[in-house]
Amino acid sequence: MSSSYSRGFWLMCLSSFLFFLSFNLLLPELPDHLTQLGGGEYKGFIIALFTLTAAISRPFSGKLADTVGRIPVMVFGSLVCFVCGFAYPWALTVSSFLLLRLLHGFSTGFKPTGTAAFIADIVPVEKRGEAMGLLGVTGSLGMAAGPAFGSWVAEHFSLNTMFYCSSAAALLSVLVQGTLTETLPPAQRRSFSLSLLKLKWNEVLEPRVLHPALVTLLCLFPYGAVLTVIPDQSRLLGLAGPTKGLFYICYTVASLGVRLVAGKASDTHGRVPVLRWSSGILALGLAVLVWSPSVPVFLAGAIVFGIGTGLNSPTLYAWTIDLSHPERRGRGVATMYIALELGIGVGALLAGWIFDNQPARLPWVHALSLASVLLALIYLLLGVRIQPGGPSDSTNLAAKAMAVAAPEEVV
Repeated sequence: MSSSYSRGFWLMCLSSFLFFLSFNLLLPELPDHLTQLGGGEYKGFIIALFTLTAAISRPFSGKLADTVGRIPVMVFGSLVCFVCGFAYPWALTVSSFLLLRLLHGFSTGFKPTGTAAFIADIVPVEKRGEAMGLLGVTGSLGMAAGPAFGSWVAEHFSLNTMFYCSSAAALLSVLVQGTLTETLPPAQRRSFSLSLLKLKWNEVLEPRVLHPALVTLLCLFPYGAVLTVIPDQSRLLGLAGPTKGLFYICYTVASLGVRLVAGKASDTHGRVPVLRWSSGILALGLAVLVWSPSVPVFLAGAIVFGIGTGLNSPTLYAWTIDLSHPERRGRGVATMYIALELGIGVGALLAGWIFDNQPARLPWVHALSLASVLLALIYLLLGVRIQPGGPSDSTNLAAKAMAVAAPEEVV
């Protein structure tokens, strides 16, 4: 399989690993850190503010990826992580910490947008789902290693050392990106100017990808909620110190185990059928978390939720790229990410508001997440049509037509 992909693809996978490692290694320690600063009631804002600026910046990153280039957009996002890692030790008040979380969100507003567009440029359409699965594996490895590594560094060295490690990982990601060759065709490239930051309404969202965007919003709502309450739920169940990030590890390892299968399955059987199965599995995992009186049940919920995510994520990426116009690929990916950030941000805010540091309310957080995923499943079953007579869904067939038709001929 490795011979099917270029050197640029594997370098991008390495860059993605380092990027996700950078900001995920902070996550287990930030709720307690904010509490020590005197802002325990603002835990929901840790994720919500981060995703707010990520969502706001998506239309800009999508436009710049389609005009200036994929690599400059990625480098900017990684540099934001690099700078913020050094700034956290100086954010000693609740307001300065929350402001930094707001600024840190620009990193995911830019880097993943450029990454997805870059990968779509260099991978054949018939291997797109598999490629997104491989890319997801490396990103998930960063997500898995990050929380465990961050907690270990904070415990054995200091919280500030953890922040500096986050910054170092982001810098390494930038260095890897510097070895890549730009994939945006020269005829489309323009030099950066402030005028490019002026957006028209038709440059904010890509109408072609509204189906996957809506499913993304509903399926990523639980992720924001889980990130907000899991550190407290872990502590309440007795997971502390080295075991504090055990939920994240189980979740991510389970996700890794199915991502390659998910990518290949969606290339063969269609994006929508795979998404129906993944949404059902996500719902099952959240149902387990609603009732998790012990560590084994809690971690079982993490594993099932991780399997659902592993099926879901690469398929949504591939579906989005299938539907995106080749010359507006950055905008299409950005639209999907806007939905992603909106889902995560709203999920985090509502989770923080419902939980309110009261353990008895934790089941209600997971129940709301379960309702969101069930809505996605209903929409996939009733609102998205599958082309009869074959395994591929209608959106995949449209994408194949797009590859051979002139832009004006594809609706």
